[in-house]
Amino acid sequence: MLYDVSSSYFEGRHCALAHHGYSRDHRPDRPQIVYGLLCDREGRPVAVEVFEGNTADPATIAARVEKLKRRFHLERVVLVGDRGMITTARIRETIKPAGLDWISCLRAGQIQDLAEGPLQMSLFDERDIAAITSPDYPGERLIACRNAALATERRRKREALLTATETELARIREATRRKRAPLHGEAAIGLAVGAVINKRKMAKHFDLTITASSFDFQRNAASIAREAALDGIYVIRTSVSAEVMSETEAVSAYKDLSRVERAFRSLKSVDLAIRPVHHWLSPRVRAHVETPQRPEPADFELHRSDGASRDSDPQYRSSPQGTERHLHHPGKSHTAANRRLRLDRDRSHACPVIVKTKSEILPTNAGSFRSNQ
Repeated sequence: MLYDVSSSYFEGRHCALAHHGYSRDHRPDRPQIVYGLLCDREGRPVAVEVFEGNTADPATIAARVEKLKRRFHLERVVLVGDRGMITTARIRETIKPAGLDWISCLRAGQIQDLAEGPLQMSLFDERDIAAITSPDYPGERLIACRNAALATERRRKREALLTATETELARIREATRRKRAPLHGEAAIGLAVGAVINKRKMAKHFDLTITASSFDFQRNAASIAREAALDGIYVIRTSVSAEVMSETEAVSAYKDLSRVERAFRSLKSVDLAIRPVHHWLSPRVRAHVETPQRPEPADFELHRSDGASRDSDPQYRSSPQGTERHLHHPGKSHTAANRRLRLDRDRSHACPVIVKTKSEILPTNAGSFRSNQ
């Protein structure tokens, strides 16, 4: 089972579930609700639950564990979640006592600790995947992986962040040196510097010198080199034995989390458009989120992760359903107009509603007409 959490903000102030919290919509000024989505390996939504807006991601797992086993009569469940969801504390307090297995990933600091012990770069001389063990993770399998493309991207991103941070720090240094109204005082300089280095989380890569009347900085080469040595390295942690799931299968299962993210994009975009939420009573808000998470098989086929679709099946295209679809859905099937057409048709349960584009509504000489206005 693949599990992840997202959130959506509210415009109103009267919903009992809406609270300020970590906003994935980049709207910290608005209250929000949090919802956890459970999918199968193919990315099909299985269950969804709504939580209060200030609920932490790991805390949502406890509410799902017992319901998951009871509702679906499952004997064995492997929960797949990201490093922020399945934490060491959550494994100890919730997942292990419930008898669940898990697949997750280590954080950067944990990987750095392993690099001082069992995680050696020589493991990747012949393969990009290697099994390691550590006494810090008893009863767990650790699978170290190296991705060359990811390493290149991380180097590029780190250099871009360092350069951007240096540019802003240089402005502060010049402000302390100017003759007219210079920036002075350790507190004032420190506040300006802190705002810059904390914005991009680059403080660990710079050595700063702040006095009452001056400021200077330089890159910390040792810190940068230590981080660069692990570029492209990530470590999967799992309780599933090698007899049940191979190393490659465990890594593939973790990567399948991207399918949950795709389901969230469909939920928030024009496919289902969870916002705006025109409710404030808790049962109605929950129903608003839970109802569209039960997709029709046709909708899932249109959003399969491998890019395949029933549109490519000649037998389906020649069927009455396929003929109707391509008659009223010319060209690409994911355009906003075609999505509106499909939603209008489903809501009315009658004939399809033809949505005309601007070019079909305007006359042929629309250009000259606009120029005369």
